[in-house]
Amino acid sequence: MEVGFVELWGHMGLMAKAVVVVLGIQSVWSIAVMAERYLLYRAARKQSQEFAPAVAESLRNGNIQEAIELSEEKKKSHLAKVVAAGLSEFQAHQGSAATISGATIDASRRALQRATAVGVEEFKRGLGGLATIGATAPFVGLFGTTVGIINAFAGMSQAEDTGLAAVAGGISEALVATAIGLFVAVPAVWMYNYFTGKIESFVVEMDNSSSELIDYFLKRSSDGN
Repeated sequence: MEVGFVELWGHMGLMAKAVVVVLGIQSVWSIAVMAERYLLYRAARKQSQEFAPAVAESLRNGNIQEAIELSEEKKKSHLAKVVAAGLSEFQAHQGSAATISGATIDASRRALQRATAVGVEEFKRGLGGLATIGATAPFVGLFGTTVGIINAFAGMSQAEDTGLAAVAGGISEALVATAIGLFVAVPAVWMYNYFTGKIESFVVEMDNSSSELIDYFLKRSSDGN
């Protein structure tokens, strides 16, 4: 005989219900984070793919202002944010000087490093909570199960019937908490690992873009000399 969740909910004790509510809140929060991060990463990837060839063409033509404007248009691109920081710092220090000094290049390098660090932190936002849910949700569910089983045996000790049937219903209700805990935790762990891999890929791309931009400045410096 199948028992529905509504019926199980009706038989749960107050503590078990509280555990299920907590797990429900964790589930909703983790799903919201997963959706928001996925859309953010997808937009960053798409805009960066559009940005990279366009800004490369502008830099080949020596048009730094156009490259900055392109960077500002792609607000969700991690590459655009890094390149914009480096180019803006370069432009601010270079001014109208004919030659590119080492101080200008160093300032641009520091701006690129700062922009990369800020970008990484932005990508990581919310993932700490996702990891915490993935690690703790099974234990929250286990706590609910433990409390439920204790209540089931306590009820059996007060009843005349001491057979398995006397506690089977209570144990099944208690195990629901563990099942829900696993249901919440497994997707959170999967997506945390997936997002971490994405961030590592973004970091490599930002570092490569920073190196290429510094190489571009050095090449212009050597050509000017």
